[in-house]
Amino acid sequence: MATTAITADMVKKLRDQTGAGMMECKNALTEADGNLENATTILRKRGLASVAKKAGRTTSEGLIGNRLSADRSSGVLVEVNCESDFVARTPDFQQLIQDVLTEIETAGDAANDAWLKDPQGPVLKRVAPVIAKLGENMAIPRFVRYAGKGYVGQYIHMGGKIGVQVEFGGVTAEMAGREEFQTLAKEIAMQIAAASPGYVSRESVPADVLDKEKSIYRAQMENSGKPANVIDKIVEGKLGSFYQQVVLPDQASIRDPKMTVKDVLASANKALGGSVTVTRFARLKVGEAAN
Repeated sequence: MATTAITADMVKKLRDQTGAGMMECKNALTEADGNLENATTILRKRGLASVAKKAGRTTSEGLIGNRLSADRSSGVLVEVNCESDFVARTPDFQQLIQDVLTEIETAGDAANDAWLKDPQGPVLKRVAPVIAKLGENMAIPRFVRYAGKGYVGQYIHMGGKIGVQVEFGGVTAEMAGREEFQTLAKEIAMQIAAASPGYVSRESVPADVLDKEKSIYRAQMENSGKPANVIDKIVEGKLGSFYQQVVLPDQASIRDPKMTVKDVLASANKALGGSVTVTRFARLKVGEAAN
């Protein structure tokens, strides 16, 4: 039986299709007797086998990918991890981020955590060949998608190591185009990137978190000999400091520490003649999900 001569063109074509190395392509073509489709299958089997070998390696580098619709009614942030910052900067990795963002956009409301982690799902199918090509383990631990409930703003910090997404309520089309609102949207997103608040309002702090804080403050006062009503006041005061750290509107503005974020919003609303609010936000930092 005559064996097919493997030409440089065939190797190039297979390499372009699969992204595998030159020798791997040549060996696969030889094994498949020049049949491109069979050679691709051989490479995929090998590629996916090498993916399994790499699956235990830690992925604490990577980037936060982001996409916004032109009308700012929807936005997506996604964390894509790899093992080294070098790989994070490669065109293949950058392309993977874009492909994953497209999959999330296409899935729309069907995109959730189970969908993201489904081995047969579109996202993991995108990741496997890139792992095989670049030789590093990769992971996509989380994404955030806001759509159809307000105006979405984004801010990417430190070249993609931190990504922030903020949703604003009460923004009319006229307001959205105004400089005062654009400045506000950017400032709030930068605030979240820098000061890392946990909650959008005091009301959204879970009761068990507050109870834990209060019990810590009370324990600190236990042997102070102060009357109960005085201790209550001290606890409330300490709770105020806690809110200033973790609740966005209570935080001191990073632009002007004499103002709170609540003041910044009030001042912008006065200029805009509106009642813009922050309805929700997300802050993703590379490697955080792995901790």
